[in-house]
Amino acid sequence: MTQTPASPPARKERKRRSGGRAGNAERRGGAAIEQMPWRQIVNRDRPTEPMPPEGVERMHNAAMHILEEIGIEFLNEEAADILRKAGCTVNGENVRMGREMVMEYVAKAPKQFTITPRNPDREITIGGGHIAFGNVSSPPNYWDLEIGKKVSGTREQCQNLLKLTQYFNCIHFAGGYPVEPVDVHASVRHLDVLYDKLTLTDKAMHAYSLGAERVDDVMEMVRIAGGLSHEEFEATPRMYTNINSTSPLKHDHPMMDGWMRLARRGQALVVTPFTLAGAMAPVTMAGAVAQSLAEGLAAIVLAQIIRPGVPCVIGTFTSNVDMKSGAPAFGTPEYMRATQMTGQMARYYGLPMRSSGVCAANVPDGQAMWETEHSLWASIQSGTNMVYHAAGWLEGGLIASPEKFVMDCEVLGQMQRYMDPEIWDTSDTSLALDTIEEVGPYGHFFGCQHTQDRYTTAFHQPFVSDWKNYEAWEAAGGVWTAERAHHIYKRIIAEYEPPAMDDAIREELASFVERRKREGGAPTDF
Repeated sequence: MTQTPASPPARKERKRRSGGRAGNAERRGGAAIEQMPWRQIVNRDRPTEPMPPEGVERMHNAAMHILEEIGIEFLNEEAADILRKAGCTVNGENVRMGREMVMEYVAKAPKQFTITPRNPDREITIGGGHIAFGNVSSPPNYWDLEIGKKVSGTREQCQNLLKLTQYFNCIHFAGGYPVEPVDVHASVRHLDVLYDKLTLTDKAMHAYSLGAERVDDVMEMVRIAGGLSHEEFEATPRMYTNINSTSPLKHDHPMMDGWMRLARRGQALVVTPFTLAGAMAPVTMAGAVAQSLAEGLAAIVLAQIIRPGVPCVIGTFTSNVDMKSGAPAFGTPEYMRATQMTGQMARYYGLPMRSSGVCAANVPDGQAMWETEHSLWASIQSGTNMVYHAAGWLEGGLIASPEKFVMDCEVLGQMQRYMDPEIWDTSDTSLALDTIEEVGPYGHFFGCQHTQDRYTTAFHQPFVSDWKNYEAWEAAGGVWTAERAHHIYKRIIAEYEPPAMDDAIREELASFVERRKREGGAPTDF
């Protein structure tokens, strides 16, 4: 990494010089494609609620029964000790907690909060009706359309997917590694990828809760990138983590360690039990959701004991499996209903919610898109606030695809437009009675002033969808959707310009990375 030497200015001056700078998509208007401007949409629809009120109470009582009578295994001794001192019943690794205690501590978590990245113009609100979409995270493999097969992830592929994360305005936060760069040793992978994330994007950052070194390194790098003092970093969430319970009914040591470290410093916390019905949870959706809620609430109680009021999000990753093969299935009716049910319970507990845009398809084809869109609509119907893996996910999370990323962003653009209040505006100008009278029964609306004033903003302008008839499509070369997405991806990468960063901050980040590498990075044995 070649750095430009610079004398580090005062932190306040560095913050001023690096903050508030838009990324390339807005500065350049999106040269490769036309897209809607950066904004966070607000879901104004009533949520879909499959359970009647008595069903919600039964679900709550089931989750409380698990916490009170069965318990959750905390494999982290420090976490178990904190819970014991707060009044939980601890027997070895098993922790049981009463419902009054659970509700008291869960109530301390805010219903809404913000995450402010190094570019404050990219601040996102989590909670209320706000929806934030994130990129694909953590696949070990990459779909290479040019050779027609999946390959192991590399740092270059990870960087390119990060460029897509920054480029697309419908993506609001940069989740975990969009593909695992397995060509970088695991002990220092977090250092290289976080350097890439912080220099190639200016959106909200994620840290894997995989032990002390990784979490502490990421927090320090986010602090440096923002030009922040330690006090400024801890005053408001600047980043977040997501943990998965080890279903059934366990929280492991490294994830709990990272969870507690971020809690102490006031950063955002997301807990998402990965409960596959019939494998890691009961085969019935009600049983799987109840177990998932209990696992998630237990972690939130721990966070609130450590730092009352720290932002917490409860997540869902409950789906069914193919009982013939054991493979997870996504975008199914069961997945959609489990997401909606969890949304009902998140509102019951007053917590923001996380869900995902996922599929089990192996290539960016029709199955991939309908399963992903089903899961994305379930997110909207459920009242989700953070949507992980909204773009680029294949094979149940084992493959990342840039073509799928582009195709998913087309869907997200459609959803962003769907949420635009302009569509259902019933003002006099939208009802357009004067225009209807002007055109009459024998005219058309293409050329009238009402249309001319609005035609550039009236619809989502597609960049993957091809709205030609068959003959026009065939005459243009008959290019299939994934091929069009591939060409768009290549143009974006060729034209990409990273968001601005002060040279002194970039130098300090690089120096931190090099020092931590010399110190050995992070352990790889858990």
